[in-house]
Amino acid sequence: MTYSLNTLNADRAGQPQVGVSRFAQEIGLVLGAAALAFWLLALLSHSLADPAWSTTGTAPEVGNWGGRLGAILADWSYYLFGFSVWWCFLVGVRAWLSTLAGWLRGTRTDAASDQDLRIWQRPWVRRSLFWLALITLMAASAVLEWSRLYRLEALLPGHAGGVLGHGLGAFATRWLGFTGSALTMLALLLVCLPRVFRFSWGHWAEEVGHTLDGWFEARREKREAVEDQRIGEKAAREREEVVKVERVEIEEHHPTPVVIEPTLVDVPKSERVAKERQKPLFTELPDSKLPQVDLLDSAPVHQAGVDSQTLEMTSRLIEKKLKDFGVDVRVVAAAPGPVITRYEIEPATGVK
Repeated sequence: MTYSLNTLNADRAGQPQVGVSRFAQEIGLVLGAAALAFWLLALLSHSLADPAWSTTGTAPEVGNWGGRLGAILADWSYYLFGFSVWWCFLVGVRAWLSTLAGWLRGTRTDAASDQDLRIWQRPWVRRSLFWLALITLMAASAVLEWSRLYRLEALLPGHAGGVLGHGLGAFATRWLGFTGSALTMLALLLVCLPRVFRFSWGHWAEEVGHTLDGWFEARREKREAVEDQRIGEKAAREREEVVKVERVEIEEHHPTPVVIEPTLVDVPKSERVAKERQKPLFTELPDSKLPQVDLLDSAPVHQAGVDSQTLEMTSRLIEKKLKDFGVDVRVVAAAPGPVITRYEIEPATGVK
């Protein structure tokens, strides 16, 4: 077998793990898993026709998956506790998983000194409370099975709830009544389950509430996102209609915008540049030749102007701003040269 690195580490109480005890714990885990698996197979394949402790059976061969031993084990389990025996099986699985978790961590949970813990946290007190809760849980479940699930007796070798339910059911019904006994046993179940399986109803309810709240919150956000998208699409459609109307109005009541063509400027070349290309300057200084004038960038042939779309957009923006103040005009870009220097305003009909 292999050992984790926690084998040589100290546990929660500061005491090192002993190799022999750890090896024994591993053997116990393996045997416990095998026992639980065998018990599960025996309970699942139980049949009243198999020969066992409470019956001689009617089938010539044992049909239980655990053989004759499995048939006897299942018969004993159902005969003593009825279907409530499954609580014992679940408790065994829970204890095995807890032991496995402690082995993986390399710790011993019962190594702390009793003097360092409060009385209800001491190991022997916790074990006593656990066994008391388990016995109460089995008794309450057997009584409920005997009083409420008696129709399932045909599947059991004895009474519903087994010997335990048959012995305590009549007593509980006599003193608490049919309904009162059921309510009392349900209350005992709810009280004992957290102690036996080591969970908290409050924590469980908080987790369930957090999950449900997150689900509802996600659904609400999704609905809001869908609604926002629908409103945005509606506003976009309405804006499209408004833009279409404005375009038709502009095309019908306003002249065609002025298209400005850039003016080409022909810059004559310098005679000095041509002369300097023929001979260098400062011939009397051969060791320090100066750069020539033709190294400078020549004047551009085309001078950049303003784009027609930019002019149109600026003109429409000016119109819209003036229209907000009640002035209905038509703005036309004026271009006396290659660069726009002013905008001319043409008042609409009837505007002074």
